[in-house]
Parts: sequence; C-alpha cells; structure tokens
Amino acid sequence: MKIYVLDPFFPAGVEYAEQRAEVVRWDDPRVKNWHEDADGIMVRGTKIRADDIARAKKLKVISKQGVGIENVDVAAATARGIGVYRTPGVNKEAVAEHALSLALAVVRRVSELDRMIRAGGKVERADFLGLESWGKTVGVVGMGDIGTRIARKWHLAFDAKIIAYDPYVENSRWPDVPHTRAKSLQELLPQVDILTLHLPYTKESNGMINAAALALMKPTAVVINTSRGGIVDEKALYDAVSSGKLFGAGLDVFDIEPPTTENPLTKLPTVVLTPHAAGGTYETQVRSSMLVAEQLFEALAGGQPLGKVA
Repeated sequence: MKIYVLDPFFPAGVEYAEQRAEVVRWDDPRVKNWHEDADGIMVRGTKIRADDIARAKKLKVISKQGVGIENVDVAAATARGIGVYRTPGVNKEAVAEHALSLALAVVRRVSELDRMIRAGGKVERADFLGLESWGKTVGVVGMGDIGTRIARKWHLAFDAKIIAYDPYVENSRWPDVPHTRAKSLQELLPQVDILTLHLPYTKESNGMINAAALALMKPTAVVINTSRGGIVDEKALYDAVSSGKLFGAGLDVFDIEPPTTENPLTKLPTVVLTPHAAGGTYETQVRSSMLVAEQLFEALAGGQPLGKVA
C-alpha cells in the first residue's frame, strides 16, 4: 500500500504509517502526484476537492485530522466509494481548558496588565480592577463533550451556577453537574456573567450572538468562543465592548483566520485573542496524529472506525 501524508503531522502517526506501508510525506516532491497511486491519504488543511477525487486512481480512504471537514468534498468522495474519516473528541479536554483560560484572562485582565508591564507603562491598579469568578453564573451553549467538560470545571473549581442551552439534547443530560436548562437563548443571556460557546457552526448558529443577543447581557458579562468563527457577530461584539455595554471577550476563532491587526477587536484591551489554538497541546497532537493513522489502516483493512463521516 502507498500512503500520502499531505500536511505536516506530528511524528507519532507518520511513524505508525511507515511501519505498515510506503509513505510519501508532505516535504517530498512526489507528494503532488498523490492522485496517481495513493491508497490512502492523511490530511489536515489541504483541500481535497471534487476534481482531486476524480483524478485519484486508487484512493480508498481519506483520513482527516480534526473535527471540521470543510476542506474535503465528502459528497464527491462518497460517490466514488471513498471513505472519509475524522478525529472527533480528541481535543475536547484541551479546548475546555483553553475556554476556561480565556475567561479567566479576560475577567482578571491578565493580558491587558501583561501588555502594560512589557510596554513600560505605569499601572495604577485601581484603574484595572478585574472580576471574580467564584459563585458566578456561567451560561454554556452546547452540551456536547466540550460543553460537558467546561461545565464541570466551572462548577467544581468556582462553585458556579450553570445554565445550559442546547435544544438538541435530552433533559437527562448532565446528571452529575448541577445545572438548570434554559428554554431559549433569550432566557439564558440576561442571567449569565460568562457566556461560553461550544456548538458547531451551522445555518442556525451563524450570527447567533448578534447585536440583539449582546444587548440582553449584563455590562459586566464576557463572551467566550472556542467553537467556530461566524457564531459571534464580530462587529456587534466590538460595538458592545467598546461602548462599555459588555466587559470583554475571549476568542479563539474568527470570521477570517488567522486573525491580524486589521481586526478591530485587537484594539480592545479587555478582549483576549488566540489564533485557533485551543486544541494545540502536545498531548492532543500525539493523539490526533495517531488516530488519523490508526483509522486509515483500520478502514483500509475493511473495518469501520468510529470517526467515519462517509
């Protein structure tokens, strides 16, 4: 078998593949000819479009690192009988930790104070008072794996009151996490001190946190988004924070990625930004790389890996 690794991968998965097949890596000039003889491909961000799939002579499996599958034409692959697999859940702990880190950095003004010290500015501490998290109300939108972990962290670490909103899960979810369920986003928003978003990007969630939604929130509240860009209306968020109608925000995802200084949110001191890095830990990269390779070979052997998309 011949496996092409189209993007840089952590060594663990590449070494696993090399023990089982001939492997052509992303830094080998031959990689551009994967359409000719690849039995399987390992991919992260490279686009696999319909014309790529049409040109692929032997391809049987596409194994993708990450949850998002936007860069792969799944319909075209399915029509050719090519299996598509991804790695859901691998980074759930890392993303939950990052969401918590962003929230704490915003409310305690960590990044803002750090920047001032590095710039040599005089810090009048009374002018930079933060907000405590103990006993506050946290609104969790999305009750999947990551939402579950972040709810537990807030409850156990800060005795936070948890309000959850997810119309797609049963009422019995989270029996071990004390919480209440909001019937609508409009019911949840006025109550929360921290709004943390853990839901997929869909037509329904596009622009969900818009100007009208932000207007319902407390002026001391913060918005945390580690899900996908587009869920939060960035202009509306800028207007709310810059006008003092919202304390701040922590974002790991954006409409345009990677974010640059052209994004006006970079000008707001109580907004903390990271470049879609929530899943970026050593442990996550090892697990992700290995799972991509393991699923690839399981599928090539006729198995049905759990990460099957099509």
